[in-house]
Amino acid sequence: MPPERTPAALDPNHHADVSGGWLRAAVFGAMDGLVTNIALIAGVGGGGVPPRSIVLTGVAGLVAGAISMGLGEYTSVRTQNEQVAAEVAKERRELERFPDAEAHELVQTWTSRGMPREVAEEVAAVLKRDPDEALRFHAREELGVDPDERPSPWVAAWSSFVCFSVGAVVPLLPYLLGFEELWLALGVGGVGLFAAGALVARFTRRSWWGSGLRQLLLGAAAAGATYVIGSLIGVSAG
Repeated sequence: MPPERTPAALDPNHHADVSGGWLRAAVFGAMDGLVTNIALIAGVGGGGVPPRSIVLTGVAGLVAGAISMGLGEYTSVRTQNEQVAAEVAKERRELERFPDAEAHELVQTWTSRGMPREVAEEVAAVLKRDPDEALRFHAREELGVDPDERPSPWVAAWSSFVCFSVGAVVPLLPYLLGFEELWLALGVGGVGLFAAGALVARFTRRSWWGSGLRQLLLGAAAAGATYVIGSLIGVSAG
């Protein structure tokens, strides 16, 4: 790989957005949609039900799962944001009531990491004169969050909803196109799992084939388990 001509520090966009809340929800939604419907189709298909019932099961799984994922993401991200807001408010009150104690706390934190005490005390004194910046520093150091960069619950919800729907429709495509072979639906779902895993590697800088193979194996394990259960129930019911 040729050396970079410009230092990354001079490029304001050299890091990906890791605080928007969409990537985790999108990846989780797509993978869950794929695995859920592949496993559902394998289970009911293994039980010997007709293709029409498989399609009905898959569509029901898509709609119910997408709504559940969207609501779950919205609730979890909003709850997390509310908890962060409460902790930041608590920190703001402490800064207003005990600014010296809070400044000393920062000094202790920085010196424990190797910063010279004189430098730490000077920086803490400067921050004490700027309450908003002091709050940001305390939130980062004590809570591990930036109060100005919290993920959007709506972005997370819609990302999860849409990506779950896309993932869940993939193994249904052969049936929707008029084919009735279970193995074809599972094969298309497997291709979707591998492709989704490979796509995720673009964001994580990991091996695309390793990421794709991992997702394929996980989905195959889920489909295999539900297929065996469906077969056993179908045989016993018959």
